[in-house]
Amino acid sequence: MKDEYKGLYQQFGLNVVYYRKKKRLSQTQLAEMVDIHRTYVSSIELGKVSVSFDILFKLAEALEVPVNKLFEFRE
Repeated sequence: MKDEYKGLYQQFGLNVVYYRKKKRLSQTQLAEMVDIHRTYVSSIELGKVSVSFDILFKLAEALEVPVNKLFEFRE
């Protein structure tokens, strides 16, 4: 991941946290729904990793939000 995009990854992660908590899901529950490890969910939420389109689409489906909502970054 390029340093210039780190802030975007972090903002994306914050959106995942927001919608996960809104659905009252734990990281473990979300991980099971998306078929990934809980530590990977944590890394996504902290903005430490990038995600594939497959994972992106699964996250949006599990969180019941359109994909674009995960990219609506707040200031």
